[in-house]
Amino acid sequence: MGNSVDFGGRPIHFIGIGGIGMSGLAYVLARRGLPVSGSDLKSTNITQKLAAEGAHIFLKQDASNLDFFHNHPSGQTPQIICSTAIGKTNGELTAALELGCPIFHRSDVLAALIAEYTSIGVAGTHGKTTTSSAIGYMLVTAGVDPTIVVGGEVTAWDGNARVGNSEYFVAEVDESDGSLVKHAPKIGVITNIELDHPDHYKSLEQVIDTFTTFSQQCQVTIGSADCEIVRDRIRPTISYSVEPGQLANYTAEAIDYHCAGTSAEIYESGELLGTLKLGVLGKHNLSNALAAIAVGRKIGLDFRSISSGLAGFNGAKRRFELRGYQNDITFIDDYAHHPSEILVTLSAARLRVGAERRVVAIFQPHRYSRTLEFLAEFAQSFKDADLVIITDIYSAGEADTGAISGEKVVAQIGRYHPNVRFEPTLDAVSQFLTHNLHSGDICMFLGAGNLNQIIPDVVEFYRTATNPSRSGSVA
Repeated sequence: MGNSVDFGGRPIHFIGIGGIGMSGLAYVLARRGLPVSGSDLKSTNITQKLAAEGAHIFLKQDASNLDFFHNHPSGQTPQIICSTAIGKTNGELTAALELGCPIFHRSDVLAALIAEYTSIGVAGTHGKTTTSSAIGYMLVTAGVDPTIVVGGEVTAWDGNARVGNSEYFVAEVDESDGSLVKHAPKIGVITNIELDHPDHYKSLEQVIDTFTTFSQQCQVTIGSADCEIVRDRIRPTISYSVEPGQLANYTAEAIDYHCAGTSAEIYESGELLGTLKLGVLGKHNLSNALAAIAVGRKIGLDFRSISSGLAGFNGAKRRFELRGYQNDITFIDDYAHHPSEILVTLSAARLRVGAERRVVAIFQPHRYSRTLEFLAEFAQSFKDADLVIITDIYSAGEADTGAISGEKVVAQIGRYHPNVRFEPTLDAVSQFLTHNLHSGDICMFLGAGNLNQIIPDVVEFYRTATNPSRSGSVA
C-alpha cells in the first residue's frame, strides 16, 4: 500500500470504476483534469459519463489493461484504486502488484479529498445518502457551489457527484468496512447508529467505536438526539430532534405528516426560525432535513435560503423513487435493506396511500450474513404492508453456507404477517405481479440488490393491461 494518493498528475486507475462509490470519486478527479482510467465488466450510463469526461474505460477486468500505461505520457505506473468488493485474486490487481503500483482503497481517495476542502462528512447506519444529498442540494440552491460525492444518483446534478468552485465538499462517508475512521471532515454528521454489516462487525460496540473515532476527528459533530447511542455515547457538538420533549439544539414542532409531504415549525435553541415544508415523506426525512438545517446554520446560511432549498429537494434515486404510475398503480423503488429502513419506508408508503389502498412490499434480502443476523427483526418489519413478497437472497459476493434462505425468511415473517409468499426468482416475482396487482396499489420494491431490474417490465405490462381488479386473485 502506498502512503498517500498523488493528485499531482500521476495516473489514477480504478478497478471497478462503475461502482456507485468508485465512480463519484473518478468523476471528481476527471473533472479536475487528472489522468483517470478504470475497468468494469460492462458499459453503463455511469461508465459512459466518465468516458465523456476523459476517463479511459476498459470493459474487462484483466491484467492486459495495465499495458495501456507502458507508454503513458506521464512516464509513471498508475495508482490503483480498489473497493472492498475487489478480491485479492483479481487478475488486474495481481498484475498491478507485480508492477509495483501503489495500491489504495477507495476510502483513501475520499479521505484525501476531504482533507483538501472545508468538508462536511455525513455518516450513519441509515439515511446518509439522503441526508448528504439534501445538504448538497441545499448548498447548491443557496449559491454555495459545493463539490459533492454521495452514494446515490441525484437528478439535480445528474449523477452521484458534482464539482463546484467553492471551498465546500459534501461527502457521504461509509462505515460498512471500517474505513470511516480514515475521514476527518470539518463538520461530521451522524444520523443514527445501529448494528449492521455483520460481515465486518461482530458487535454493536465495534460499530460504536468506529463512529466514536470518526466523531473525535471532526471539528464539529452534528448528531441526532433521537438515537440513544448518538446522544449518550457520541455526545454531538450540535444536536437535532423530531421527538417531542427531546432536548436538542434544533427541534421541530407543530409537525404535520401528510400524503404530499411534511411541514413543521423549526426551532434553534428554543427560538423559532420559521416553517419548513418538505416534498419528501415521513418522520425520517424530517430528521434528515433537521441535520441539513444544522449544517446550513453552522456555515452561516439564513433560514430562508435553507428552507427554500430543502423544499425543492426530491430525494436521491432508489430512495422512495417513483418509477411509474400505470392503471392507478404506483411503482416505487427503494434501497431499504435493513429492518429499520424497511419499517420507515413502508410507514411512509402507508402515509402516502392511507388505509383504503394496498401497500404491496416486494423484498430481496441482501447478503446472507445480514439476513441471518437480523432475521427476527426482518420478521417484524412489514406491519404496514398488506401483501409481502420475498424473493431469494442477493449474495453480494458472499458464499451460501446454507444457514439462511428466502424460504426461511418467509417462514419467519409468516409468524407475524398473514399474507406473505415466496417467489424464488426475479422472473417469478415479475410473473406474480403481472397477475395480482390491484387498482390503487402502491408497489414497493425494497432491497440493495438487483430487484429493481424487473420494474420497467411490470410497469409496461400495466400500461397496456386492462384495468386491474381491486379484488385480484391474491388478497
